[in-house]
Amino acid sequence: MEEKKETFTYTYSAKEQEEIKKIRGKYTPPTNKETSMERLRRLDKSATKGAAVVSLIVGIASALLLGVGMCCTMVPGWEQYFILGVAVGVVGIIGVIAAYPIYNHMVKRKREKLAPEIMRISEELMK
Repeated sequence: MEEKKETFTYTYSAKEQEEIKKIRGKYTPPTNKETSMERLRRLDKSATKGAAVVSLIVGIASALLLGVGMCCTMVPGWEQYFILGVAVGVVGIIGVIAAYPIYNHMVKRKREKLAPEIMRISEELMK
């Protein structure tokens, strides 16, 4: 009697599996239920997002003020605006210097506010 030797070969491709999951995710209905880990990530990200926006606005506006002040002091024919240009430039410098401390202060306040919930969620996840 002849013995049949059948072999099974399988090739695994992580890229294909990820692509299949991505395509499949487009056709499955979204779930509105947020997991604890997703909530923890979202809360952690929210601590810095608002502060970054405010500090960027302050920094950019201050840099523009500094530029206007420099223009007022350096453009020939604008000698009458020299004192105003120095004042505007100093305000711009102060704003640029203050942007990072504003960011740090806002992040610290937001983290203090979120700390109890972050700790509660992280303790749930570590159980």
